[in-house]
Amino acid sequence: MHAWLMKSEPDECAIDDVLAAPKHRTPWSGVRNYQARNFMRDTMRVGDGVLFYHSSCAEPGIAGLAEIATAAYPDPTQFDGQSPYYDPKSTPSAPRWFCVDVRALRKTRLVPVSELRAHPSLAKLWTLRPGNRLSITPVSATEWKFICGKLL
Repeated sequence: MHAWLMKSEPDECAIDDVLAAPKHRTPWSGVRNYQARNFMRDTMRVGDGVLFYHSSCAEPGIAGLAEIATAAYPDPTQFDGQSPYYDPKSTPSAPRWFCVDVRALRKTRLVPVSELRAHPSLAKLWTLRPGNRLSITPVSATEWKFICGKLL
């Protein structure tokens, strides 16, 4: 099993929104970064753990636990001319962008980024690296165990 930290802007899709959705699932669509796409397409597997992270808000941080619910599939927003994620260079026969469905498991207390930074055990957490702006980052088994066991 792998583990991931996946960022979502809560005004677009908060942990509460996913918990209220049918089967507690949502497509993780609209990702337009090749490295994040490759994580979804090439590495993520059904059942992988997810730290659901609220970003671009007053207090960013981990807001819940989730899991990968589907294998990667072509992101339908890339073919929708009305979508802000439309990509005219992508075709159904050669899609550029992929997404996965994420199933929310539970809301947690908010663990703010400042608290994550305060723990030496998390010094190498990918999302805390200077300059990191990826919306999807891997979480090591040690980091996952520390966060789930001590912070949530």
